Amino acid sequence: MNFTLLFAFFLLINLLLKLWLANRQLRHVAPHREQAPTDFAESISLPTHQKAADYTLAKLRLGHWDLAIDALVLLGWTLLGGLSLLDQWLLGLIGPGMLQQLALVVGFMLITGALNLPISYYQTFHLEQRFGFNNMTVGLWLSDLVKSTLVGAVLGMPLIWAVLQLMQSGGSVWWLWAWALLVAYQLFVMWIAPNFIMPLFNKFTPMPEGELKQEIEALGVKCGFPLSGVFVMDGSKRSTKANAFFTGLGKRKKIALFDTLVEKSSTPELLGVLAHEIGHFRCGHIKQRLAVGILQTAVIFYLLGLATDPDGKFARLLFDAFGVREISPHVGLVLFSILLEPVSKALGVLAHAWSRRHEFEADAYAAKVTGNGAALGEALKKMTSDHLSHPSPAALRVWLDYSHPPLARRLEALRNAN
Repeated sequence: MNFTLLFAFFLLINLLLKLWLANRQLRHVAPHREQAPTDFAESISLPTHQKAADYTLAKLRLGHWDLAIDALVLLGWTLLGGLSLLDQWLLGLIGPGMLQQLALVVGFMLITGALNLPISYYQTFHLEQRFGFNNMTVGLWLSDLVKSTLVGAVLGMPLIWAVLQLMQSGGSVWWLWAWALLVAYQLFVMWIAPNFIMPLFNKFTPMPEGELKQEIEALGVKCGFPLSGVFVMDGSKRSTKANAFFTGLGKRKKIALFDTLVEKSSTPELLGVLAHEIGHFRCGHIKQRLAVGILQTAVIFYLLGLATDPDGKFARLLFDAFGVREISPHVGLVLFSILLEPVSKALGVLAHAWSRRHEFEADAYAAKVTGNGAALGEALKKMTSDHLSHPSPAALRVWLDYSHPPLARRLEALRNAN
């Protein structure tokens, strides 16, 4: 079978399927725009519901362009020979060696990222601005872009270099050493992120002494949550959307509340949201996801080994399909990452189902530990309304794309938990 034609076929089918799903969601949302769901009539007004529908429709239409650009970029890198041309150009510019190999991988990432910038800019300064979410200036957007690129370079380039070295000199089990290296790298980033990376982008202010902080600390003690600090993050400098999260490893966990969440929520609602986040920890979701991620990474590296084995049939098929004559680790790494994307999307359906189950479990934990599931329900209603999230999306869309259950399902589960 011609692998090139097979890849082109799946590329076309993938694009058409995504467009069909987006249009299906459009047809689901648009007819219900003029009538708010009766379950949310008291908490979500008709104007807010209409604005949420308009926001959903605008994102879906922008998504059409995003899908088209992604497909063209993928086509350019693969079947049109863009990756091979870049490799040959760098080979002539730099010469063979590790520097040229590293430059190809980094160049691929930078060019792909740059081609996606117009959509990102439009989404921030037109779509999000139109619906009242964006608080970013162009200067802050550019600053974030520069900072994230530099952080990615400082942390990512040594890792890419080490993986390429292992691919060349690590023997037949290089993928095993690369997997162990990546696991250590991920744990390292999780450890340094709260203290060194996140403060580059946001200001974390210790929550002032008072009733709210005392209530949060008491909740941490009640839940057996190893809390080392409570902080308020200046999320409002970028968006009006609200959220909360905790970071850190071991006994050095910190809770961060968006300033927008603190401003819009009552104390019981905040405690419900935090109890939900703690629920993920107490129910073992964090450890489960970490363990599955580690095993998944091992499988990915094993398959990458097959895709770059110069004596293997799969590697020869892969390189021939995209017009690359010589099997090499750096080109194989990029080609494999391209092929992995649709596979990851398919596996994402299972991951989303698992995530939705975890959300229900964390909600149930929060209702139990606070004794006030209604407060969490009110917080969820507020966030749904403030984020202009559609409260009743199409079931197929939820099954394929939603990591969190729809509001209606969560409220029903909370009522049954009380």
